[in-house]
Amino acid sequence: MMSELATGLVESGSVVDVVTTSLTSAQGPRSLQTRTQAHDGSTIVYAATPFSYRWMGVTPTVPLWLERRPRPDVVHIFGFRDPVGTMVAAWCNARGIPYVFEALGMFRPKLRKVGLKRALDASVFRHVPAGAAQVMACSRIEGAEYVAAGIAPHRIALRPNGFPPTTSMQPGALRSQLGIPTDVPLVLSVGRIARGKGLDLLVRAVAARQGCHLAIIGPDDGHGMSAELRRLSSDLDVGTRVHLLGSREHKDVLKAYADADVVALVSAHENFGMVAAEAAAAGKAILLTDRCGVAELLGPDGALITPYDVDAVTRGLDDLFADPMLRARLGQRATEVADAWSWQRVVCLQRSIYREALQSNGGTTDIVD
Repeated sequence: MMSELATGLVESGSVVDVVTTSLTSAQGPRSLQTRTQAHDGSTIVYAATPFSYRWMGVTPTVPLWLERRPRPDVVHIFGFRDPVGTMVAAWCNARGIPYVFEALGMFRPKLRKVGLKRALDASVFRHVPAGAAQVMACSRIEGAEYVAAGIAPHRIALRPNGFPPTTSMQPGALRSQLGIPTDVPLVLSVGRIARGKGLDLLVRAVAARQGCHLAIIGPDDGHGMSAELRRLSSDLDVGTRVHLLGSREHKDVLKAYADADVVALVSAHENFGMVAAEAAAAGKAILLTDRCGVAELLGPDGALITPYDVDAVTRGLDDLFADPMLRARLGQRATEVADAWSWQRVVCLQRSIYREALQSNGGTTDIVD
């Protein structure tokens, strides 16, 4: 998402610097060196990251590199509770530089260590949203989380994520790998194997459908969910119909969409849900819970929207597989939504939000990002 936004901003005439950690994965090697790299017109600073905790890299030299770069007119901070964004927000506040804060769905404490997150949000991280000129939400769901935390509605800017260009891939690769004939129902789930993603609901829903298969593509979050899904599949006697495939290259994920009858994103909470955007661009029938922000754009005609409930998800699959014409209509409407919400449109909206941030800080509107 950030790559498409940066590229679009460059194409629209902005100058874009990206500052991030040098980590390549949650378990990736640490780096004591900072390096810069040009990418699609942007300059990326991969800051030295001598320490990390999971995906959070500690980058003590970031303020030094910010001072060496040209002074930005506006800064866009992505994510929450990470050392880079926390440090950059403090740097901006000290220098009077306006910034836009986008939590990427991390704002409301969820799942693990909720009490600790709340305590840190009220102390260590409090300055990050408090000092932002604009707080970005990619859906009304995310905007409601900001409001519930006390952020004034007038400070919240709504900007959805963009959809990829519509495309059509040759089917057959995934079904051939799994030995699933073309006339056998196949549900596809893409994303992290983690709690709150509704994967247990999907396993139970697929178990209720005779002969239906479920393919799950994505990395394990490292908290035992894969093992839990395997146990559940075994207990329901559907171990041969539930396929945990692990991570795949993006090109292989796109090919997998072509083989799916239904793409399901049935999370308990998604601020947006880029998987559904990719599936829409591929013209697939999509099953979503009403807790996914992207449902605001796709529903009710571009996806089947259900509550976060195993019975509702099961009924949703039943409705989709009982009516091929419904699947076709949903897929067609989904491509129309994808065409309407291109990244070009989203970049234009983002630039207007930067202008508002500058104006609120008394700056000019000729932005350089």
